[in-house]
Amino acid sequence: MAFLLRRPFAITATLRQASSEAPAAVRSFHSSPLKQYQRTFKSQFTSSRPLAQQSRNVFRATFRRGYMQEAQPARPDAGELRQKLIYGAGIFGGTVVAINLMFNRETRDDGGMPPFERSYLNDTFMHTGLGLGMIGVAARALHTSGWSIRLMTASPWLVIGVGLAGSIGTMMATRAISPENYIPKYAMWTAFNMTQAALLSPMMFLHPALLARAGLYTLGVMGSISFVGATAKQDKYLYLGGPLLAGLSVVFLSGLAPLVVPATAARTLMWSERIWLYGGLAVFGGITLWDVQKILQHARLAERGLIKRDAVNECISLELDFINIFIRMVQILGMQQNRRR
Repeated sequence: MAFLLRRPFAITATLRQASSEAPAAVRSFHSSPLKQYQRTFKSQFTSSRPLAQQSRNVFRATFRRGYMQEAQPARPDAGELRQKLIYGAGIFGGTVVAINLMFNRETRDDGGMPPFERSYLNDTFMHTGLGLGMIGVAARALHTSGWSIRLMTASPWLVIGVGLAGSIGTMMATRAISPENYIPKYAMWTAFNMTQAALLSPMMFLHPALLARAGLYTLGVMGSISFVGATAKQDKYLYLGGPLLAGLSVVFLSGLAPLVVPATAARTLMWSERIWLYGGLAVFGGITLWDVQKILQHARLAERGLIKRDAVNECISLELDFINIFIRMVQILGMQQNRRR
């Protein structure tokens, strides 16, 4: 029964093979002269046994082909995996040291990070990790339910319009709700994460190893930049808000270029893709640095009683930074993998 489920057309193929031989016997029987009737009948009768044997062989070969399993790909060696982890840790540590030496020559002069700033920053990072975990799990569930295929076959303008409306609407609603209203606040924050998961679910078509590498690299980049922003001098990088907003506008417009620029303008599309990829990495890296210092500034204002302590609003910015850097990391790694082939 298992063979029939694997090869449901095996029986029809066998009957087709047998039927291709049977008409030849019938035609030879009718075309033979009357004097040779007995000899032809004997020859056809004796040849029926090889015909049945041939059909049985075809039937067995068909099932044998269906039973053969595909060769499993070789699993990576433990030494190779350990080497990759060592390389990743080395890259992460080197990135932290290099960025710290380059951008953090002037450290804090107030004796280090106060406890209330550290508590507020840790609370924000905890909510950021929880939100990214919700996005990953929801994106996987939507992908297995078939949502990714429906999203990819929809109109690009419709996806962009509905996606922007859902993301911006749920984000503004989350920020507008007071942190004292826990249930509406976390409900809208969950809705925001679900909209991000719905838009990111088609990425689940890619290889899990590629997504894991991109996530590791994104974590390293954001971790090193966050370390620089947390240990730098107070309000040192808050002046970057205006230039980063201008750069973000350029990156956003370059991402929309494939929708409005014709396919014949290959050079324009190539430069717009580079601006979207590498310019986006630089812009969102700077935005991460600016967000971390803004979180510390809000912690000082909350300590003075000027604003309310709200880690959910702070984590939304870091989630968007992570998502945008992660998407570009996935595309860059995918391009490198295609070049190797």
